[in-house]
Amino acid sequence: MMVGMDPAAIAVAVVELTRHGRFAEVEERFAAPLRAVVSAQTLRVDWESLIARAGAVSALGAPVSEPVRAGLVRVSVPVTCERGGVTVVMSVDDAGLLQGLRLAPALTARWTPPPYVRRRRFDECEVTVGSGSLAVPGTLSVPRGRGPWPGVVLLGGGGPFDRDGTSGPNKPLKDLAWGLAGRGVAVLRFDKVTCAHAGQAAARPDFTMRDEYVPHAVAAVHLLRNHPAIDGSRVHIAGHSMGGKVAPRVAAAEPSVAGLVLLAADTEPMHRAAVRVVRHLATVDPGPAAQAAVETITRQAARVDSPHLSAATPAAELPFGYSGAYWLDLRDYDPVATAATLDKPMLILQGGRDYQVTVADDLAGWQAGLAHRPDVTIRVYEADDHLFFPGSGPSTPADYEVPGHVDAAVVADIADWLAPRRSPMARLMAFTSRVVAFAGRIAVSR
Repeated sequence: MMVGMDPAAIAVAVVELTRHGRFAEVEERFAAPLRAVVSAQTLRVDWESLIARAGAVSALGAPVSEPVRAGLVRVSVPVTCERGGVTVVMSVDDAGLLQGLRLAPALTARWTPPPYVRRRRFDECEVTVGSGSLAVPGTLSVPRGRGPWPGVVLLGGGGPFDRDGTSGPNKPLKDLAWGLAGRGVAVLRFDKVTCAHAGQAAARPDFTMRDEYVPHAVAAVHLLRNHPAIDGSRVHIAGHSMGGKVAPRVAAAEPSVAGLVLLAADTEPMHRAAVRVVRHLATVDPGPAAQAAVETITRQAARVDSPHLSAATPAAELPFGYSGAYWLDLRDYDPVATAATLDKPMLILQGGRDYQVTVADDLAGWQAGLAHRPDVTIRVYEADDHLFFPGSGPSTPADYEVPGHVDAAVVADIADWLAPRRSPMARLMAFTSRVVAFAGRIAVSR
């Protein structure tokens, strides 16, 4: 029995229980959302698979704690084994329960800015997005100099991501924000409500994808439009993965959105995509745990497709532990059809090495529904994975634990699309106009 509420101590105790095979006791520390998707048995299979590859545990390192938000701390515990190492990463809430638990490669490096960032060209400040008990913290990056600047709201992928899209040592949304801000685009990013208020979101059985994204995205658009340094007529939405999938829904709810940037935005129904991805991963790393995962996700996805799916369907029987209400809302949403109704320009970007959202299964949907439109631009970055990190060879989950950065070409293309660079002649004409106007004001004053 673990005592005390110190997140680091709880995390170390969880690892000690795990290394001694006391998986049921670890499961007792799971909060409801984690319990819905991970059991003592799945933890046992994953851990025993790890030990078979890396050897017995020889030592535990000092835990590293990182606040995620009020009431939630991410703790990483380094574990040294006979033939390598691993990091056990946990999210511990203020009740001492685990909201998240995963095995990651050994800690190697912290995030550092990508080389294309021009940090001296923009300022940052903390903001609050939304109001009331579900307001979330965010960061606004505004270029220095004379505006007004175009603006963009960043929306992260599915899951309780923070404003930076933190995954292991990587922060792809921070890469984007800093890269764009240094190129003349104001950027607002914020913690998802499922990150900032995980307990409240999990406690709502009627919580949907719309609730997860739309209210805060709309509030963020309003915040940018009301900022004196930002051109309110040029505020866009840029969404990654599920954030891209939901972006057309945000634009439909908020007509002032000027346009959309969709990065690795999925069009395949998510429950079917989950089956495809898990089957793919089972071929990359076969074994009992992989086969069990395939069987579980296949069974859960079938419940989503069932005509008997209802808000009362237990979340434990559905993919990712999401509620019946969540899946009903998601099942009825067609991102391509919604985007087709919008009279707004769109930039659709896809990584060629992405195994989660793929050219064949997802980009094909955008192409079929929107490629005929002259205001829609579609680009594929053949070397990039799901995070738009360049690489070579097949992409795997382990790649996400290797320090990397969003492709500089992706950042440049988005910046140029949001804030097109004027030709030298256009800049000369604008300068001449300002000089003439200034001379006129002097003449009038005389």
